[in-house]
Amino acid sequence: MSFENRKPCGLLNEHNLTEKIHVSGWVNRRRDHGGLIFIDLRDRSGLLQIVFDENFTDFKTVEKLRNEFVIEVEGTIRKRSPEAINPKLPTGMIEMVGEKITILNHSKTPVFDINDSTNVDENVRLKYRYLDLRGKEMQDNLKLRHKVTISMRKFLDDIGFWEIETPMLGKSTPEGARDYLVPSRVHPGMFFALPQSPQIYKQLLMVSGMEKYFQITRCFRDEDLRADRQPEFTQLDIEMSFVERDEVIRLIDNMIGYIFKESLDIKLPSSFPHITYQKAMDKYGSDRPDLRFDLPLVNIGDIVKDTEFKVFKSILDKGGMIKGINGKNCANELSRREIDGLTNFVSQFGAKGLAWIAIKEDGISSTIAKFLSEDELNNIVTAMDGQVGDLLMFVADSKETTNAALGALRIEIAKRLNLIDENELNFVWVVDFPLFEYDAEEKRYVAIHHMFTAPRTDDLDMLDTNPLEVRAQAYDLVLNGTELGGGSIRIHNPEMQKRIFDLIGFSDEEAEEQFGFLLEAFSYGAPPHGGIAFGLDRIVMLMQKCSSIRDVIAFPKTQSAADLMMGAPSYVSEKQMKELYIKSSGIKDIKK
Repeated sequence: MSFENRKPCGLLNEHNLTEKIHVSGWVNRRRDHGGLIFIDLRDRSGLLQIVFDENFTDFKTVEKLRNEFVIEVEGTIRKRSPEAINPKLPTGMIEMVGEKITILNHSKTPVFDINDSTNVDENVRLKYRYLDLRGKEMQDNLKLRHKVTISMRKFLDDIGFWEIETPMLGKSTPEGARDYLVPSRVHPGMFFALPQSPQIYKQLLMVSGMEKYFQITRCFRDEDLRADRQPEFTQLDIEMSFVERDEVIRLIDNMIGYIFKESLDIKLPSSFPHITYQKAMDKYGSDRPDLRFDLPLVNIGDIVKDTEFKVFKSILDKGGMIKGINGKNCANELSRREIDGLTNFVSQFGAKGLAWIAIKEDGISSTIAKFLSEDELNNIVTAMDGQVGDLLMFVADSKETTNAALGALRIEIAKRLNLIDENELNFVWVVDFPLFEYDAEEKRYVAIHHMFTAPRTDDLDMLDTNPLEVRAQAYDLVLNGTELGGGSIRIHNPEMQKRIFDLIGFSDEEAEEQFGFLLEAFSYGAPPHGGIAFGLDRIVMLMQKCSSIRDVIAFPKTQSAADLMMGAPSYVSEKQMKELYIKSSGIKDIKK
């Protein structure tokens, strides 16, 4: 049977009635009715029922079939009898009458049910990933991923972007996550670094006059993993010359709308709303706010600034923050034990405690009411729109800890109150990020996005006098509380880039050693430019409503950055190590 003559199982229908065709695939199920055997044959396109009736002469071969055997069948399509119609199956109106069968390969009994891996330990699924990928859910995920990448390329190609590859072997640079290093055999003692992103290369492409660049590329970061992180991931990388922030944002609004329409047939708004970083932090405690529900955070610092409650006063005196959140009707719905559980919850984010006020029919029950004046208590309840049945919860700590703890608590309360519509798509642009934050441990400023992000022109006069107040020309696109991607207008002037290097603690020698080539390139007429990058895995995860990006990657790593299927990472021979001029210390049993 030739490839061209093979028909997809799941795409056959009543238009194929009476046709004699060839199909091949995996045995999904065999049912023996005594003289009549039914096979559900599965390929990537779906299932087809094949019946071998009394006219079939090779029943011995069919009787040998087991789940996951690979077979080829020739037969004729006919309509199912009315009682045998399966409306849940796209091919449920038809079946094939088998006339010839060939077993192409046998299979051991699978270690889990291909059709139901939901209750299978994820490590087992990853070890036998080739079996996991046979299931419809995983194939649907990868099909969507394919459609998304095709639509990205189509959209960008139609408006004049060129896809240009950048190197996988580059130079290790400071800042950001840890690099994956690759020792060089021909340059003893020296290392390449796998790219954390193509940031420098794409800026150099703008200097080169490419004007509109994109790339769907692999990136590598040696960092601690979470559900939405992998050591290697795929990124849509975009860069443009002669643009301003709002032009980049408008282009991405259009691109995301195109992707959702082409891939899921979902029509999105023509543009997404904007929120400043400061407002996002003040109101939601997060720079990636989930706006599918309200539940705002309320700063009560001004209300209790003159309080005699020592805990609150000491926090405010240290420059800290006191914020609260109103859990509507939680005073009625949550037990004291559950409220104590919320205290443990916020402690995961560094909070030392969770104060609360429960407003009940018979009055107020609270852990802090006795320390507050009647006016302070009433003003707090009014500011937080407290009603009977509400539970007002507070964190008093540093600004960072308070926002982190209450931002997470906001999500937790929304889940418990069923406030989240899982079918809603709520996009928002977060803009006007700070350019720097201060690293107290290293006693220096660090760039919040990266050191190539341009400051807002109206904040330039504060660069030397008050760097922490300088806002960046940076922007992140957030969907349902998850950052899809981020970007910025870049620095294109060598003198401005040197100023930023100086502010983050680079000496002239360090700047020249690490980025002298970039400064040199800028001196040859770099155009104003900007761009953005999106995590492809993360986008597909959210579009497909998966809980982990591992479910939308064909061969992902585990939480410990291991490939259980191939057994990677692995030891290498001493010969290989010597060729690369490296030694391994602290490991006693390196394999020969």
